[in-house]
Amino acid sequence: MRNLKDYARQTNIRLIIGGLLIVFLLGVGLIYLIYGLGAAISGMLCLGIGLIPVIVIMAALWIMEYILRKQK
Repeated sequence: MRNLKDYARQTNIRLIIGGLLIVFLLGVGLIYLIYGLGAAISGMLCLGIGLIPVIVIMAALWIMEYILRKQK
């Protein structure tokens, strides 16, 4: 029997990665097609900077989870 927590975690990670790929590839691709290379680079920069708070929050939650697992 499978471990459902691992399966759920794996599915969530795949959904997040897929969503980010769609936003970056489709979003920046459309910007490139409509406005050109300079705007696409600018859009990629803005998307990258916008991900920084998300990454910091995810890292903090991962560290908290790690600490709590170590205490058990």
